[in-house]
Amino acid sequence: MSRAALLVLADGRFPAGGHAHSGGAEPAVRAGRIKDAQTLAAFCRGRLHTTGLTAAALAAAAAQGLDPQALDEEADARTPSPALRATARKLGRQLTRAARATWPSPELDALAAARPRGAHQPVVLGLVARAAGLTPVDAAYCAAYETVSGPATAAVRLLSLDPFEATAVLARLAPDLDRVAERAALAAYDGIDALPAASAPLLDITAEAHAAWPVRLFAS
Repeated sequence: MSRAALLVLADGRFPAGGHAHSGGAEPAVRAGRIKDAQTLAAFCRGRLHTTGLTAAALAAAAAQGLDPQALDEEADARTPSPALRATARKLGRQLTRAARATWPSPELDALAAARPRGAHQPVVLGLVARAAGLTPVDAAYCAAYETVSGPATAAVRLLSLDPFEATAVLARLAPDLDRVAERAALAAYDGIDALPAASAPLLDITAEAHAAWPVRLFAS
């Protein structure tokens, strides 16, 4: 298939449910850690090089053809927050539904049957990329970009941040995105044991607090 499938998959309008999640931006805004374009850039860069790298490697590994159920277990082990595990599986389930209608795949069908409550979103993303004829590097780029585009979009709504400034933040992160995607894809080629397990403990802590808020704009 055409590599243009990557544009469809990475499009924020692809009906996979990501628009309802802030990627940790909502609690960061409330705590004052994100208050303008400069602090948004710092937040996104930190997220990209930690949880973003981990997600990109899982996606690349799934796109390469490694066992998705084993990768799902690896994703679980790399997600200590129950709230974030639930979010990852919900997003994975929604992505599976959208992808099976768009790029039907026996591998997606098998994973949906094995994980009826949803597999982790990066693992599903990698399988979707594979079904769409994309490469492991493509899958890594898509996962890495989602890591930063979600918080940037959320910041526009949460702070009334100028959308031009938010987009500029994403554009300036391009060299970091390149490095993370390339590193993730290389790790995937070395097998499951070589996958990174970078983490951001503050995101785990704030995700648990956010899940208990009685009123919130975003689901996570």
